[in-house]
Amino acid sequence: MTSSSKPARRVAVYCGSADGTNPAFRADAVALGEAIAAAGLGLVYGGAIAGLMGAVADAALAGGAEVIGVLPDVLSGKEIAHSRLTRLELVQTMHQRKARMMELADAFLILPGGYGTLEELLETVTWAQLRLHTKPCILINTAGYWDGLLALLDKAVEAGFLKAKNRALMLVAGSAKEAVEMVVGG
Repeated sequence: MTSSSKPARRVAVYCGSADGTNPAFRADAVALGEAIAAAGLGLVYGGAIAGLMGAVADAALAGGAEVIGVLPDVLSGKEIAHSRLTRLELVQTMHQRKARMMELADAFLILPGGYGTLEELLETVTWAQLRLHTKPCILINTAGYWDGLLALLDKAVEAGFLKAKNRALMLVAGSAKEAVEMVVGG
């Protein structure tokens, strides 16, 4: 169940536009798409067909889920837009993309990724810290990918830059299935 009073209908997924070097990354992206569909949730994501983004979208679509992609115009012409989505929304900027995904989603699930994934994750949890939303932010720690970030956040608490209550806003799941269960309250 989300922190808000209504049950989750859609989850946003932040993840890489590459597959990464460990086959577990793609496997967890596929498992996440399948789990989202099996739970009757919709998916909101960055709209690309490549990498983990495409894998989670394809798996969710194959399971019958609604899949909404939000893609900045500047990227749509680079042949990365997924052509089989329930809906593809084009926006002008990356900032508009994040705001629209925030608006459409009831929870945020984060798979491995690079700078873009990190930026989306940190902005989303910062907005939760500022009480701009009360939606869960759940890292899926595939193959220990996020261990370094989690250690850094713990260090930030130790050093007095992050309050423990705000550190607790970053939830962690060991698998895609566990992350979806956390969202639906299973």
